Amino acid sequence: MSERPIAALVLAAGKGTRMKSDLPKGLHKVGGLSMVQLVTDALLAAGVTDVAIVVGHGGELVQAELGDRFGYAWQHEQLGTGHAVQCAEPILNHFQGDIIVTAGDTPLVTEQMFADLIAAHRSTGAACTVATSIQEDPTGYGRILRETNGTVGAIVEQKDATPEQLAIQEVNAAIYVFRSEGFFDRVNRIGNDNKQQEYYFTDIIHILREDGLRVDAYVCPDADVLVGINDRWQLQDADRRLRARTLEGLARSGVTIVDPNNTYVSPGVKIGRDTTIEPNTYLYGSTVIGERCSIGPNVRLVDTKVGSDVLILFTNAQECEIGDECKVGPFANIRPKSRLEVDVNIGNFVEVNRSVLHDGVKARHLAYIGDAEVGAETNIGAGTITCNYDGFFKHKTSIGANAFIGSNSTLIAPVNIGDRAIVTAGSVITDAVADDAGAFARARQITREGWAKAWRSRKAAEKENSKKGNP
Repeated sequence: MSERPIAALVLAAGKGTRMKSDLPKGLHKVGGLSMVQLVTDALLAAGVTDVAIVVGHGGELVQAELGDRFGYAWQHEQLGTGHAVQCAEPILNHFQGDIIVTAGDTPLVTEQMFADLIAAHRSTGAACTVATSIQEDPTGYGRILRETNGTVGAIVEQKDATPEQLAIQEVNAAIYVFRSEGFFDRVNRIGNDNKQQEYYFTDIIHILREDGLRVDAYVCPDADVLVGINDRWQLQDADRRLRARTLEGLARSGVTIVDPNNTYVSPGVKIGRDTTIEPNTYLYGSTVIGERCSIGPNVRLVDTKVGSDVLILFTNAQECEIGDECKVGPFANIRPKSRLEVDVNIGNFVEVNRSVLHDGVKARHLAYIGDAEVGAETNIGAGTITCNYDGFFKHKTSIGANAFIGSNSTLIAPVNIGDRAIVTAGSVITDAVADDAGAFARARQITREGWAKAWRSRKAAEKENSKKGNP
């Protein structure tokens, strides 16, 4: 059978009452990513071309999280899953192909599961294929009712099931594939004649059977990937499972994970072989790390690109680049839009913000480098500050190559310091320093012989008089 285009409809309008949160349910994070993003990432990786998302409570937050790559439909009233699908009709009504309908709260779902479900659906030509799993404890799930020929006859919600039906262990994962022909016509036939007076999307199975169409089931061999999340305890359990899956994949690709129980890595993070991840390390977002690195302990990297042969410990870095052979930490903070080139050394209590540090730059102690460009092999002394903000605007500091900035220097931006220039310790620099120049900008030292002894004697006398009550 030739391949047909495939779209997806993600249901993410639920409040998630049991989460006890003002945040939309799908935005709660597992493995550092929102549940709805994990679902959409898996769909796109499986070859889905068009994705529509049904939003409701906090829908603006969902749109802000996922961006404009998807279409959005609004469910303003919570009238059930069938009603949620009806709300998406304006977006997908004209789509020709196959349509996946899935929930936005199944964070463990994988690209492979979607791919296998699509393949199973296309192999039979059924009007619908339902993803199911076998659960030892099926409590809370809709039960799959099979016909004698093995096809799916109906899905019954637990609230409406008979005692015999409640004993069934094959359950609905709330993930389906449909042929698009007539799909929304049938969705609009779903009624609310049930105990909850809701429009159950599962009733579409009965409607398809009424129309004489075949409904099949794909039994997922790994029931864990289909788990839905309803409360915070299930959320943390899903996080634990996803973390274990992610770390195992990295370990099998050549990464050493020293302590998996205390290492947290988002699924999208990429790490090169022979890199070691020490305990209490958090790697999130689109972070990429090269080969032969040592990361941690106590490191947090978000959307950060790290080269090879890099050492980072006790450090926070976000939306920045750290080049090959760099050494960062302990207690460093590399903020967004910063780039450390090759063999840069950033030491303890150094902060870098929106700055470029070229090859071989060293800032080993207690420095702030903001809105600056620092030339190759320049040394930034302890206590150096680039004063980039005047209370209204940010200004740039430019430091040339092979320069030396002495300890406790203050560079008042905007200011330029040339190649091979020396700024002596304790200087406050407000004007440009030319190439090969020396800058001395500190008060002249005055030394008075015996002054300290006299000062102490005077103060001691004042203290004694005070005890006696003398003015």
